[in-house]
Formats: sequence, structure tokens, C-alpha cells
Amino acid sequence: MIKNYYKLLDHGQKELRKAALEIVQAGIEKADPEQSTYNLVKMDGYRLKILNVEYNLRKINRIFVIGTGKGSYSIAKALENLLGDLIYEGVTVVKRGDRRKLNKIEVIEAGHPIPDENSIVGAKKILELTKKADRNDIIFAAITGGSSALTTIPSNGIKLQDIQKLTDLLLRSGAIISEINAVRKHLCLIKGGRLLWYAQPAEVVTFTLDTAPENMPWPDMVLPDPSTFQDAIDILKKYDLWGTIPSSIRLFLVNNSGNSDLETLKSTKGMKSRIFFVGSPNKTCEAASKKAEELGYKSIILSTNLEGEAKDVGICLAGISKEVIKYNRPFSPPCAIITGGETTVTVGKAIGYGGPNQEFVLAFAEKMGADKSFSCVSLDTDGTDGPTDFAGGIVDGKTLESAKKIGINIPELLAQHKSSKALIDLGDIILTGHTGTNVMNLRVILII
Repeated sequence: MIKNYYKLLDHGQKELRKAALEIVQAGIEKADPEQSTYNLVKMDGYRLKILNVEYNLRKINRIFVIGTGKGSYSIAKALENLLGDLIYEGVTVVKRGDRRKLNKIEVIEAGHPIPDENSIVGAKKILELTKKADRNDIIFAAITGGSSALTTIPSNGIKLQDIQKLTDLLLRSGAIISEINAVRKHLCLIKGGRLLWYAQPAEVVTFTLDTAPENMPWPDMVLPDPSTFQDAIDILKKYDLWGTIPSSIRLFLVNNSGNSDLETLKSTKGMKSRIFFVGSPNKTCEAASKKAEELGYKSIILSTNLEGEAKDVGICLAGISKEVIKYNRPFSPPCAIITGGETTVTVGKAIGYGGPNQEFVLAFAEKMGADKSFSCVSLDTDGTDGPTDFAGGIVDGKTLESAKKIGINIPELLAQHKSSKALIDLGDIILTGHTGTNVMNLRVILII
């Protein structure tokens, strides 16, 4: 899975690195939604069973499959293999560069994290298909992380370029994903539960990855949304973006604040909908933990929902690690400290190239200093960290020494948000390509 695996092991503390990479790989493999879909969905002739819910497909008129998100292809593939020619029509939207195709389900590549023209094309095809469905039809929906960028239909008066500029500003602001999505949901015609509304009276069966931050409805296209137009305005003002966003967006939000007719869906009562989870941060961390134990490390899952500025999280976890090394508390070496969750990067006006996982490992290494008792890996389970084509990075007790030898100033590059350059020069960037899943960032710290 890690394409440059041997390159990552030709320097530094090789045994520690090897163990850390084996552990994160075990976590990613467990997060594979294709296999999890096979485990969840069982076919027996024309009887389809999902957990304790059973469908007689002879009584279903048409079966549609729709999907969007960085993990949607894997789920759609499993559904196509299970249902075959029973699928009447299907479409799923994946991240540009994921060139895999399906036989019965159209696959559209679109932009992420900034939406592009295909994000609108794909969203409109999903909406068109959804509107076709009738009372005796069923829609299987594969909706995973990344869908908010990959599919969008801008509200009236708002252009794609406006959404692109807004998204870029939000991503640079340091806003957390729940805040970003609260804004985006109020500028799109299918988010905030609206897709489910359009699908009625057909039944919608959604397969997703259990990745929602606390108090954030997910997948938001088929769930009620508690946020409002006013919340979107408040978030943009909180991050000092209100004066810099496109005027069309500012005008739309102000004009519709308090307009219940255009608000996102606040209740799905009476609508035909079921949601099943085919992966989660918890299962990913547990799989990583199990592998760490097999390799002889006492494993601690510290959190599966760790958020915050990537550099700050790196400094914080380095502080805990130094306590372990120096005082054998709160854990004793050899141990593996495992965390999941989404961190963010506040870019501001800096022009750099990198991602939160890359910034995390560099900040971690810088804080750990010359200590030789650790290795640390952080990556995005979908294989793309932030806007980059890299999954993340790996560091160890020799990283600072190596950086000084080749003239890399880690604090300076972090300040410029050029984490990719630092890790590429060190030979510590991780390449996986598209993994087919997207549950969270996974971080593993090994201490001996």
C-alpha cells in the first residue's frame, strides 16, 4: 500500500520506522469500505439482507446506485458486484486522478478540496437520477468524506468561481470541517438533507463511513441539518472572511437569513431512509492498536476524535511523549500512542505546499529534539494529505540531525507551510495513491 515503503526504510531508525509503517498500514486496511460492505450486505437469490433489514428485490421496481466522496468508489464497486444487472442506473463522483471504472455505474472524477466543473456535472447527474426514483424504487447511496467538495450545485446567483474562492478562503482560515460544511450546505441545492428530500417517495439506503465530528450530521445530504443561514454568516465573520468572500455569497446569505423556505432540511420525519456504517475511525485505530501489540508495544488509543491546529497537536503529543520517555508516565515504554481525527492548518497569506499530517510530524520532531527513542507517522487514510498527492510523513529521533546536515530549517518551512518540501528533501514523505477509503487522519507514535 505504501508505494515508497523501502525508500522510507533506507535511513533513520529503520526498525522503529518499519514497525510504525506496519501499524498504520494495518489501520488503513481495516478501513477498506469495499470489504466492509461485503461483510454487511448479503445476497441470497433475490433476497438482500443488511444486518437485520431484509429486502425482497422482486418487489422492487428499479434499483439506483448513487455515490460521492473519496471512499464512495469502493462501496459502489461492492454494490455493483453484489447486485450486478439488478442495477437500473448509477453514478458516483470520486476525486480527480482516481481513474478506476465500473460496468453498471458511471464514475465521474471531480475536484477536491476545491470543487471544479465536474463537481457540478456529477452533482446534477446524481440529482437527476434521484428525481427519477419513484415509490417502488430503491436508491443505494454511497456517501463518504470529501463529498462536500466533489459534488455541488451552487444556489441561484452564485457561480462556481464564487464557491471556489470561498472554499479556498475557508481552508486557509483554520476553520474546522464542521464550520466549513455549515457554510457550504447553505450555498448548495443538494446538501443539508436536500438530496433525501428530492429522492422521496423512494427509499434511500445510505452506506457511509462513521467519521462525523461531534454534533455534525453526517452524511449531510441525507440527514437533517441543525445549522442555519445565520450560523454560516457568524462563521465567516468569526474567521474575518465576511469582507473578502464574493459579494454574491454575502448577498445570498443575508437575503435568506430567517427564510425557512430555503433553509436546509430540519427534519426527515416521514421520509424513507436508512443509514449503515461500513468503516469508522474507531475500527481503524483498533486495528492499528492490535498490530502494535503483536509487534511488542503496549498500545494506547488516546483519542479517535483529536482536532486542532496540526502544529499545535504535534507539539502537544510530543510533550506527552517526552513525559513517557523521561518519567514513564502516563505510559511506560515500549508503547504505541495512537490517535485519530482531523487536524487543520491555518495558512493565512503564506504560499506553501503541504498538509496537516505533514505539518504534524515536523512539529512533533522539532519538539522532540535530539531524543532517539521514538518514531512518528501521520497520514490521511485516503492517501491525500490536504491539497497534496502525498499521504503524510514519517519522522524519528534522527530527523533533526538529518535536517541540519542538508540545510533544512524546519521552523522556517513550517512558518511558510512548506512541509512537503521538507519531507521530500528528507526522504520522509509517504506515498500511497488512492486507498479507497477516507475515515480520518491516523497518527502512530512509537516510544522505546
